[in-house]
Amino acid sequence: MDAGEQGLTMIAVPPGTVTLSDRRTRRSWAVDVAGHRLAAHPVTREQYARVTGRPLPGAGTGRLPVESVSWWDAVHFCNTLSEREGRTPAYRVGADGESVDRDVSADGYRLPTEAEWEHACRAGTRGPRYGPLDDIAWHRGNSGERVHEVGGRLPNPWGLHDMLGNVWEWCWDVYDAEVYGPYRVLRGGGWFDEHWSCRASVRRRSHPMFRVDDVGFRVARTAR
Repeated sequence: MDAGEQGLTMIAVPPGTVTLSDRRTRRSWAVDVAGHRLAAHPVTREQYARVTGRPLPGAGTGRLPVESVSWWDAVHFCNTLSEREGRTPAYRVGADGESVDRDVSADGYRLPTEAEWEHACRAGTRGPRYGPLDDIAWHRGNSGERVHEVGGRLPNPWGLHDMLGNVWEWCWDVYDAEVYGPYRVLRGGGWFDEHWSCRASVRRRSHPMFRVDDVGFRVARTAR
């Protein structure tokens, strides 16, 4: 475990293999995941405002997960945070502002791949969740239909909070380029979702410019 200067606690995630699945296509595929570091909880409003210099509108404490942020917002946050800590940014954004490549050799912050996300979420467990849902997640049945401060539910066996529920989390991956174009993967379920959406295997997709009040993100870093 380590903590960056912006108060981001990063958990060491061991290497492993995870099998991803998609209900729409009825396809499954195994992915080898290298060891990496993943934030203990989603980026908070306080952390987001401190890094970007942009105060967020609306009510709520700084410990609430930042939401209504697009995939592109998350990419720019990662690069800005990397630069502030003297790390090499993970993303190279094109001059058009609409294309991006990942520098796999960079030591900066980035979004997890969906394989990294699911491997970290499961934390060595094999079921749909890493514990009883009400103990580990804010979902429609217990959230009062509102977002909650991070870390308020029990963590998974590797010390990661809110992997399920509270806010959906952007991942790096394109969902299905042939069918959905640039749409990116979302994982984890949110505070407004029924219990069946708060499972380790559930995939959702959205346009990278999409913003809504149950979508946030957490950051990763390649192990060095």
